[in-house]
Amino acid sequence: MANRMVWNGTAYFGAGAIKSIPEEAARRGFKKALIVTDKDLIKFGVAKRVFDVLEEAGLAYEVFDSLKQNPTIKNVQDCVAAFKAAGADYMIAIGGGSSMDTAKGAGIIINNPEYADVRSLEGVAPTKHPAVPTFAVPTTAGTAAETTINYVITDEEKRRKFVCVDPHDIPQIAIVDSDMMSSMPKGLAAATGMDALTHAIEGYVTPGAWELSDMFSLKSIQLIADNLRAAVNDGCPQAREKMSLGQYVTGMAYSNVGLGLVHGMAHPLGAFYDMPHGVANALLLPYVMEYNADYTGEKYREIAKIFGVEGAEKMSPAEYRKAAVDAVRRLALDVKIPQKLSELNVKEADLEALTESAFADVCTPGNPRKATKEDILALYKQAF
Repeated sequence: MANRMVWNGTAYFGAGAIKSIPEEAARRGFKKALIVTDKDLIKFGVAKRVFDVLEEAGLAYEVFDSLKQNPTIKNVQDCVAAFKAAGADYMIAIGGGSSMDTAKGAGIIINNPEYADVRSLEGVAPTKHPAVPTFAVPTTAGTAAETTINYVITDEEKRRKFVCVDPHDIPQIAIVDSDMMSSMPKGLAAATGMDALTHAIEGYVTPGAWELSDMFSLKSIQLIADNLRAAVNDGCPQAREKMSLGQYVTGMAYSNVGLGLVHGMAHPLGAFYDMPHGVANALLLPYVMEYNADYTGEKYREIAKIFGVEGAEKMSPAEYRKAAVDAVRRLALDVKIPQKLSELNVKEADLEALTESAFADVCTPGNPRKATKEDILALYKQAF
């Protein structure tokens, strides 16, 4: 069986990288951008940095900012309408997963209008045409949506999230500019950083992983383990730049090999409670790591070593697996991640419904240990 790897075409890294946008737009002959972002990024002046670059270069744009943190079907459809009304020929998505996932879904539908209902994009839809050209400018170090072929949309009517996987949705240009992430509050930096760690660990242990994806996953785990505390607790610019790279690198792996039960269980929490995706992943990660431990070969030994666990090389499988889980949980505690779902107003009465949704989630089959509904319910209760 062949292993396929798909990444975005061009990426820029480092402080000030947004200054590359006009050159790339001009080289492609683009005339007008629809900027897809959220109101907070406009309110706090983060998006303005890109606006200023465009205005200085004399490039036209309009702004679409009607987004939710867990983007909905309506958000995508409204974005399609805004793009057409603006007479735009490309998009610039500024933000975290919400902005980029909205732009991905809209970009696909504009060039594949038969999917205008959005729901029909769930799973691996056989779209015929690439999405509208998109420049992705992340403002959080977590989702890696700028280099992945995945996006997640919330169906509010059915209280569920659905995952879309489509090489046609990948942004043409990624602008990974750490200056755009410098104003993240500590809580957001922690949640998105732990989200990136979840991507790296799930992408490392999923059955679809192989040598090339492992190379990216392990490097990402190292970058996050070495830099997340300083990025969150000290706001260290160098650490935040390393985190911006770490989240991108793991996207190169998990986008191609898949994820697992942490994401399968986190998606319903976003749909039911509009819980930030990074928070849900970060809270669930140690519990699912414990559940998977005996199904991961020697991979937890490598995780323990990366986290600096002394003597990991000589430990028994039970010892190094526990050490890896403990190291991840310690990192989550150090960056103030909540440890129980009850802290986040999750209702015990909803656990059965959450379980049904998690069991049906497209990410769940990628788990190294095949989970039953009873297993998932037990994990939710453990985390509750």
